[in-house]
Amino acid sequence: MEPSKVYYSDLRAKPGMNLLQKLEKLMYAAGIKNIDFENKYVAIKLHFGEPGNLAFLRPNWAETVARVVKDLGGKPFLTDCNTLYVGGRKNALDHIDSAYRNGFTPYATGCHVIIGDGLKGTDEALVPVAGGEYVKEAKIGQAIMDADIVISLNHFKGHECTGFGGALKNLGMGCGSRAGKMEMHSAGKPFVDADACIGCGKCIKICAHDAPKITDGKCSIDHGKCVGCGRCIGICPTDAVQPGMDEANDILNYKIAEYTKAVVDGRPHFHISLVIDISPNCDCHAENDAPIVPDVGMFASFDPVALDVACADMVNKMPPIENSQLGHMPHVHGDHFTDSAPTTNWRACVEHAEKIGIGSQKYELIKV
Repeated sequence: MEPSKVYYSDLRAKPGMNLLQKLEKLMYAAGIKNIDFENKYVAIKLHFGEPGNLAFLRPNWAETVARVVKDLGGKPFLTDCNTLYVGGRKNALDHIDSAYRNGFTPYATGCHVIIGDGLKGTDEALVPVAGGEYVKEAKIGQAIMDADIVISLNHFKGHECTGFGGALKNLGMGCGSRAGKMEMHSAGKPFVDADACIGCGKCIKICAHDAPKITDGKCSIDHGKCVGCGRCIGICPTDAVQPGMDEANDILNYKIAEYTKAVVDGRPHFHISLVIDISPNCDCHAENDAPIVPDVGMFASFDPVALDVACADMVNKMPPIENSQLGHMPHVHGDHFTDSAPTTNWRACVEHAEKIGIGSQKYELIKV
């Protein structure tokens, strides 16, 4: 197999060429014009940032990508799916509020925000995973599957469960509905925090399988009946119903790869990673720790596997920043991501993604 082409630009800017112009130049150099965008719906998948986090990508980057899509005749929208956990992006209304609060308004980006899995995280398409070993049918946000073309705009950074978050995680985990995210994180069975439960019974009314029950004013869930749809998580007014997070990190990475395949199979896709503000944890946190290495640059490719490996290799060439999580950790693994989060193995995701045919770990890095 020929190495995949990954295009790279540094972050140096001089009068007459700013960073947004460099991103546009990079996209064209990487071949985005080879996609037929004319009158096509284009999902630009990104992370809007949990309120309180300041490491998420600025909306200026999204505006540049949306403008290129429109210049090529496409109809772009920004999208992400709702979260499992308590926070500012648990339902579509709060999620859009959070996106606008962080600057992703139509006035700033030139396109609308559509939450991929609907109001409560239950608007999903069941997508077969060809060659899937852990997931036979992925639960993907319906609006994302309705798009003709997918572009991932990734903030490449560390992650406490997967080692790092890049193109594969942005698409795999990010495009999963609430039930899809639960499937990736666990065996798919929620549980109840009895201290938070007020016995309101809303979970009983929304369940089609008679799994929740109220005993002595507190809810419990019968896992023999539960199918893991996650609707009870979305409806609970006190966030007493919680997803299980019991899946081993390697299996989590395998499932992310298989969900990514469900998203990209059978339609054009293009991937952009900005390796800046490389925080040790996900942008889902309501805070961000100091970057673990200096900023690296911007990358683009048609191959999300090659893109992730190229970004990881470039990060690993950088010196750790002393006043950061990585700077305070022992450097024993020869890998910044594993040193920063020792229970993770990022290679599990890219190896499995290559195995099931998403892309190649071999790449040719082309400087733009």
